[in-house]
Amino acid sequence: MRHTTPQGPSQRQLRVGEELRHSIAAILMRDELHDPDLAGISITVSEVRPSPDMKHAVVFVTTLNGEKMDTVLPALRRAASFLRGQVAKTVRLRHTPQLSFQADTSFDYAQKINTLMHRDVIARDLTDDDEEPSKDRTDDTDGA
Repeated sequence: MRHTTPQGPSQRQLRVGEELRHSIAAILMRDELHDPDLAGISITVSEVRPSPDMKHAVVFVTTLNGEKMDTVLPALRRAASFLRGQVAKTVRLRHTPQLSFQADTSFDYAQKINTLMHRDVIARDLTDDDEEPSKDRTDDTDGA
């Protein structure tokens, strides 16, 4: 199931995705789901990608530190129809999309890249080789 065209998502898809994200986040923040697997867990809705026909939407979620995702995702999937009904009350669309939930791994990927960038071998390659001559130039002007 493709959710974007070769050119990327349309402006309407981006706008609707953001509206859906705000609505779902508000529902989760109000703690309207009475599932014990979701009790006391902070869930972040990082992105919602609606399909071009707006019949389906993938909701990317993560928890604080990525903990308990193995129980949170199934609980959100069980609550998908309830969430869809609540979203329909707040977002004005002809048809409210079917919601499917996936773990957002972009934070993990960003952390991995950050860790790699701070390794000594990589940091050495990223420093400017021109720093040495510039120090010499400033030393020459200080002595004049």
